Amino acid sequence: MKLSFPHMGTVWVPMKALCQELGIDLVIPPQNTTRTLSLGVKHAPEGLCIPFKITLGNFIEALELGADTLIQAGGAGICRLGRYAKTQEWVMRDLGYQFDMLVVGVSDKKLRGLMGMFKAVSNNASWLRIFSSLRFAISKQGVIDRIERQTQRVRPREVEKGTATRLYRESIAAVDAASDSASLRRVEKDYAERLDAVPTIPGFEPLIVGVTGEFYVVLEPFSNLDVEIELGKLGVEVHRATFISEWTKFSFFNPFAKDYQSEIHEAARPYLSRDVGGDGWESVGEKVFHTGDWDGMVHLAPFTCLPEIVAQNIFPATPGGLPVLTILCDEQTGKPGVVTRLEAFVDLLWQRKKKARKGDITPYEAVPRH
Repeated sequence: MKLSFPHMGTVWVPMKALCQELGIDLVIPPQNTTRTLSLGVKHAPEGLCIPFKITLGNFIEALELGADTLIQAGGAGICRLGRYAKTQEWVMRDLGYQFDMLVVGVSDKKLRGLMGMFKAVSNNASWLRIFSSLRFAISKQGVIDRIERQTQRVRPREVEKGTATRLYRESIAAVDAASDSASLRRVEKDYAERLDAVPTIPGFEPLIVGVTGEFYVVLEPFSNLDVEIELGKLGVEVHRATFISEWTKFSFFNPFAKDYQSEIHEAARPYLSRDVGGDGWESVGEKVFHTGDWDGMVHLAPFTCLPEIVAQNIFPATPGGLPVLTILCDEQTGKPGVVTRLEAFVDLLWQRKKKARKGDITPYEAVPRH
């Protein structure tokens, strides 16, 4: 058996660690490229969203590399994602590929379903070994996410643009290479110190902009054209609503805990009283909850994504006047157009903040670097 899965952000790192610990032969598809998207667009039914198209391209590239068993998320209550696996399976079988499709019940079976699937593909490894391997894999994702949070703080303040992003990308490779918990802790300490040492602009106070929206396009930079990096270049500290490690802990390990996601749902309830699938409920809640501590919000949504369309139409009815820029992600979306919209949005936010502070701020482009 040669197992494979779709790319989404840095999730390949914990997946690789988990499979190595369990002795599973893993085929990691190439990082997302225009070829990946082109394959998905060519073979996907018309009108389906960009997460479907890119993950279909991932699967085709993985099959080309010899994979024979594919993993896809599924289950009820998660918008069209619940039908991805079956539809993609039909498409790839029509193309002549032979493989097995394994579906992880994200919304219903949760941790039990995930562990059961890995027991089946790991030659019946013990439950203790599976759980231990899963914890180590999630620890790797946690380290990456904490380093990324620090990168988001440094990026708008750094003197030499690109330094924090370069260190973050190096850290992903270092986390991937860590073979045990001790080496993983050393990697985190090392890169935290390196990021702390990055020269920054003295006294600069960046804008705070939240990034929220549909799970996949928020977490996969290729699908959103590196929105977070582009915002950082404009002097914006990004506060992303979703990190894989935090979502995993809530969804798989402690779904009944009173945590951040529960607070977000409560904030949304006066304007959207229930889950509408996908991440629409959370998008509304993020806007309400963070009005007052964010300067603006970038809302990322796949073109045709109904839950995010619902959220987008509710935004104007919520109080506080937090400015929102919605970016629809599709194969037709071009980076120059997105960057132009971000520049205009950030300029609006600087002017708004300057007015609120009665001129007592210096916009990013006017800040002396030395």
